[in-house]
Amino acid sequence: MPDLLIELFSEEIPARMQAGAREALRQRVTDGLVEAGLTYGHARAWSTPRRLVLAIEGLSARSPDLKEERKGPRVDAPEKALEGFLRSTGLTKDQLEARDDKKGQVWIAVIDKPGRDAAEIVAEVLEGVIRSFPWPKSMRWGAGSLRWVRPLQSILCLLTTEAGAEVVPLDIDGIRAGDTTRGHRFMAPEPFRVTGFEDYAVRLKRARVMLDQDERAEQIWHDATNAAFAQGLEVVEDKGLLTEVAGLVEWPVVLMGAIGEAFLDLPPEVLQTSMKEHQKFFSVKDPKTGRIVRFVTVANRETADNGETILKGNGKVLSARLSDAAFFWGNDLAVAKAGMEDWRDALTHVTFQSALGSQADRIARIAALAREIAPMVGADPDLAEQAAKVAKLDLASQMVYEFPELQGLMGRYYAAAAGLPAEVAEACALHYKPLGPSDEVPTAPVSVAVALADKLDTLTGFWAIDETPTGSKDPFALRRAALGVIRLVLVNGLRVALNTSVTAIFQARMIMEATDQERPEFQSALFAALLNKNKGDFLGLAQAKSADLLSFFHDRLKVHLRAEGIRHDVIDACLAMPCNDDLTLLVNRAQSLNAVLTTEDGENLVQGFKRANNILTQAEEKDRVEYSFGADRKFADDPAEAALFDALDAAEAAIGPAMEAEDFAKAMAAMAALRAPIDAFFEAVQVNSDNEIIRRNRLNLLHRIRATCGSVADLTRIDG
Repeated sequence: MPDLLIELFSEEIPARMQAGAREALRQRVTDGLVEAGLTYGHARAWSTPRRLVLAIEGLSARSPDLKEERKGPRVDAPEKALEGFLRSTGLTKDQLEARDDKKGQVWIAVIDKPGRDAAEIVAEVLEGVIRSFPWPKSMRWGAGSLRWVRPLQSILCLLTTEAGAEVVPLDIDGIRAGDTTRGHRFMAPEPFRVTGFEDYAVRLKRARVMLDQDERAEQIWHDATNAAFAQGLEVVEDKGLLTEVAGLVEWPVVLMGAIGEAFLDLPPEVLQTSMKEHQKFFSVKDPKTGRIVRFVTVANRETADNGETILKGNGKVLSARLSDAAFFWGNDLAVAKAGMEDWRDALTHVTFQSALGSQADRIARIAALAREIAPMVGADPDLAEQAAKVAKLDLASQMVYEFPELQGLMGRYYAAAAGLPAEVAEACALHYKPLGPSDEVPTAPVSVAVALADKLDTLTGFWAIDETPTGSKDPFALRRAALGVIRLVLVNGLRVALNTSVTAIFQARMIMEATDQERPEFQSALFAALLNKNKGDFLGLAQAKSADLLSFFHDRLKVHLRAEGIRHDVIDACLAMPCNDDLTLLVNRAQSLNAVLTTEDGENLVQGFKRANNILTQAEEKDRVEYSFGADRKFADDPAEAALFDALDAAEAAIGPAMEAEDFAKAMAAMAALRAPIDAFFEAVQVNSDNEIIRRNRLNLLHRIRATCGSVADLTRIDG
């Protein structure tokens, strides 16, 4: 079975596109080969700045011969129907067979499809992949119609067997496939021939090309950390930058340089961001002081002076960049020390969203909301309000304008420079968090209050104007905001009635905006309709909006809990219970139920509960009576039935206090203890007895099972 080697050699491929391109090449080529009838053992793709490479092992040499039978029209069908069938099969009438069918005789076409050689199929598939390759951006060059991310220079395509290597015949817009490639652009630019993947990999390494992107990244990190360690320093870890830099070089050469003394007092985040964004440098810090003191750059070639000239040039460019940063820093500090009023005024002219006002309007809303939230999270209301009023002022600073990713982080420095309390400065840095499912969650009370206020203002604002996520579209990151609220509540163990709180926010927002006569341009059509048609029924609409937003929170919570291993049906069983807007209580209940259902007693209890519920439901529908009271122990005529009465008495006595104390684990354990007596009951007695009094008593007993279990969780929603 031959092995296949493909190399698509071009001008430099942007680093950010390489991972997707590798996967697309592997997936599309292998899918095309399999669809054409070939099989293979293993496939792997690699990339460098100038090449995409795919190696496939154990490819079948030929696709199998196939015989296809296709059913046609009835034998007595009109001639036009037969003509169409013949055209679709490529056969003549005398090549068809007449066979009996349910509705009479029909024409059957037996089509022989001979197999094809792998080389023919590979050429066909590869041309289709190249011509339709899913680059985010592509270009044309010369006179051809081919589009590629950068001009495609050559195609290497080899099928290798024990007998030797065969070039796959392929020509795309004058680029003919061959067995030749090139090494490093500067250190080994001459072309050379290869006979297969092993030969290709060895010759590339000799030609100063490290094919494996993971190997390049490991080499960069190893050399960088060793160079820093030798001077008692540490490289600041940045996996994204490491992946990007590994995609910029074919032969990584790590060099470490010094940062000018004049820039060492800049905040570490400024140095790190400036060097990363503009120069693709790694930051090197002194672990004793936490200051960034040096940088690491990765060259793409070895030089006679061991990189001295490269470092000198990089140092000059870096000094110019950091001079700009130092200028911004100085100007911003002056504004911060003066009280940041210039930034506050500037944000009155920055629109947050056309229907939701300016950034200054948003800050005012968040400050008022943070003050209300503060007591719920144990924060000082004055500090929470003060922090909310300054947390976003750095958006108007020169540094954040240059580096938007520093928003919040710079706010901490500016708040400290303005002499504000440490809790306020910390809230400036943390109020955007968490930004994702694995991001840090604030725990300091003031930071939590401002972070919650920020996210709740965003969510209620966009819900109020009906700008909610649809499908995969979420331009305002509302899903991330909702997950942020959920994680803030859960990590901090907050007990918040979310529905009540959100309703109050909606109502306050509607009253404020609908009655704001000074800025009628911000009165959305929603509020105008409310005033005209509903006569100021703010509460009704607020409750409707809140219910919709709570449903959105529940959807995000399901995603979050599933990632933590809690079953979807367990979540649904707990969502159906009262107080489902208290997320901490809801999750505690779900975790306890999930734990019980992993036990044999819990799993079997669900089966017993469902049996009881099904029998009871059917009887109530048939009799048109609700069997919800009156189960009497004196009518128990079997020991198992009497034992179930005792077990239910014990369970109810334990579950009630446990639920009051929100000890869900204890309540679930008491519920699971019903498993054995319920099983024994169904083994020993027939519920639908001929004695009507006993039947009714047993149905009422089943209701006790349903009510007792239902007080803990809605087990009807559990699968199985």
